Amino acid sequence: MRERFHIISLNVDHVTFAQSLNAVMQWGLDRQRAYVCFANVHMTMEAYHDAGFKQNIDNASLVLPDGQPIAAAARILYGKKQERIAGMDFTPAILKKANDHHAKVFLYGSTPQVLDALQEKIRVQYKNVKLAGAIAPPFRALTNEELQQHIQQINQSGAHVVLVSLGCPKQEKWMAAHSAKINAVLLGVGGAFAVTAGLQKRSPAWMQRSGLEWLHRLSQEPGRLFKRYFVTNTSFLFLLSKELIKQRFS
Repeated sequence: MRERFHIISLNVDHVTFAQSLNAVMQWGLDRQRAYVCFANVHMTMEAYHDAGFKQNIDNASLVLPDGQPIAAAARILYGKKQERIAGMDFTPAILKKANDHHAKVFLYGSTPQVLDALQEKIRVQYKNVKLAGAIAPPFRALTNEELQQHIQQINQSGAHVVLVSLGCPKQEKWMAAHSAKINAVLLGVGGAFAVTAGLQKRSPAWMQRSGLEWLHRLSQEPGRLFKRYFVTNTSFLFLLSKELIKQRFS
């Protein structure tokens, strides 16, 4: 039975990085229809305000603590150690696993330029990975015909693992809506494509350990991320404090 932490709006799985990695690879090899979400503060608050989106996350095969604040919240609320399992770290790790098993990987999302760079990186660094295909969908709502074509292309490719980079909450909604039709495990890895491809630098390790990776990303894209980090993070801390007080005095 899954052990999960309820953190504000989400139920996050209590697993180790190794356990989640092994489970995902096995699901892929078995071509099990599954999808995995990497929960951070942004996702938690999106789920808090949107019951439909919360249901999308609750239906996932795994919900992993992507952000250091989520992992820390598990310790604060439940007194249990939970390591961070970030999509940025999981992406190269699952590629290595796929390389070990000569598995097929499909890339879905981002831009043609990023996909080209990532495919080249995989060819060089993970020589045994079989690139099943790649799709960079347009930045607009897809027609039903386009969606069906994409699903058909993924299934016909024989992919074991599909890495999905559409951004939150779009990628989680896409996985929830289409996972039952795709014979592979889907991973919503957000911005991991550009970082894994080497096109974008990740924050220093000390910032990752200290939960300050958001500050590094904010410095790179202040216009787009200011509201998300300052408004969303403040709301998250307020709700986490309420949850802690309620727990202590109930």
